[in-house]
Amino acid sequence: MAAQATFKSIKAVVPLLDRVLVRRFKPETKTSSGIYLPSSATSTPLPEATVIATGPGAPDKTGAVRPVSVQAGDRVLLPGWGGSPIKVGEEEYFLFRDSEILAKIQE
Repeated sequence: MAAQATFKSIKAVVPLLDRVLVRRFKPETKTSSGIYLPSSATSTPLPEATVIATGPGAPDKTGAVRPVSVQAGDRVLLPGWGGSPIKVGEEEYFLFRDSEILAKIQE
């Protein structure tokens, strides 16, 4: 269950340490030929997301801060599980650790 946010904008959320705030891509509800897909066919979230914000990084064993590997605006590949959901209005966002992100998509 997503936590109900008490702020008006997702820009008010600043991830800490190695956390990454993402918004998953929504599956298309209509095909290119104009056929509407049922909600059961579009209920599974896509594994792709856009990075909204990142934390500064987490300290390693020596105490040096290791920066996160992605930046705001990057497209990333996510696991099918995990992440902490945050709901702002009708939009749903997720916080993942940097190490949980599977890949950065470069096009």
